[in-house]
Formats: sequence, structure tokens, C-alpha cells
Amino acid sequence: MPVLVRELSSANRDRLRTHFLVLDEDDRLLRFGQIVPDYVIESYVRNLNFANDTVFGDSLELVGVGHLAYLLTEGDKRTAEFDVSVLESARGRGIGSKMFERAALRSRNTHVSELYMHCLSRNATMMHIARKSGMKIEYAYGEADAYFSLPPVDQTSIMAEMLQEQAAVFDYAIKRQAHRALQVFQAFMPTADAA
Repeated sequence: MPVLVRELSSANRDRLRTHFLVLDEDDRLLRFGQIVPDYVIESYVRNLNFANDTVFGDSLELVGVGHLAYLLTEGDKRTAEFDVSVLESARGRGIGSKMFERAALRSRNTHVSELYMHCLSRNATMMHIARKSGMKIEYAYGEADAYFSLPPVDQTSIMAEMLQEQAAVFDYAIKRQAHRALQVFQAFMPTADAA
């Protein structure tokens, strides 16, 4: 199955909260740079600014979440930071890489010239994404900073992002309708106990 990544909105806060709360201590350490308690995650999700940042999700279950945060602009240089988390049950399917590709495309189309990732140097997944995409990586004190220069926006990048978003939204709508139909069907099916 292809990984389709769509942009999320504030209407998805509950699903985002669920995604982050499911992460175990080690996953929280890798995603946030420290082991964070539930109340910190609650605050993080509550304060996500969907007007300034872009948050991505991959499926109906939201097993992968990417966060693209726009940083301060210095002169002509605009930078964005990317973070991603994928639930353990869904790893190894390329979800993190697809999130990064979508974030890079979104960054390019919003005139970001440099995409940045900061993580613990032992975060093998983020290091793999950084190396695979050709990012410049700097290591210091057990942490890593990775940088990627983006080409300027053009009609091809705009069209590619639009088509990816439309495909992901359509896929999500079909899966949501199928899930709802299954719930209705199960609600009206006689149970084994009633037979």
C-alpha cells in the first residue's frame, strides 16, 4: 500500500493527542528529545498552531505524524524544522520518509530555503532519513543537526503538492466511510450470545 500523507487541521487534535500518548518512553525521548510526561504532550497538542505550522498525518489511524515548524527568517533565508513520529506497529513501511518528502515539498512551496532536523544522534530513523535525502549532518554532545537546501518553488512543485494532497484526502475519505459502514454493520449484526 502506498503511503499517502495529508495535511491535518485543528479538528484532528484528539487524534494527534492519542498518537503521541501511545508513544512509550523511548519513543518520546526520540521524538521530543527528552522523556515527557502525558501533561506535556497534552500541552504540546493543545498549543499546536495550525495557522503557522503544518502538521501531516498518514492514515485513518494516524500511525505517523510529521510536524513542520517555520522558524524565524533571517534576511532572504527562511528555515523550517521537521519532526516525525511513527508508531512502532507501523515502522519499516517508509512512513517517516514519505512525511519528510511531503514536508520538503511543502517547505519549498512556502519559500523555505533550508529544511532543518534536530534529534538525538542515536535516533537511527531520523539519521537514515537525513542521510538518504542528502542532508548535511553535524554532531555534537550526542545530538545531531541536519540541514537540507531546497530549490525555489516552481509550477511542478506546486502541482505535485496539490496532487499529493488530493490523493491523500480522497484516500482518507474512502477509508473513513468504509470504517463507518463497518461500525453500522457490526451494530446491527446479531451477536453470538443472542443466537
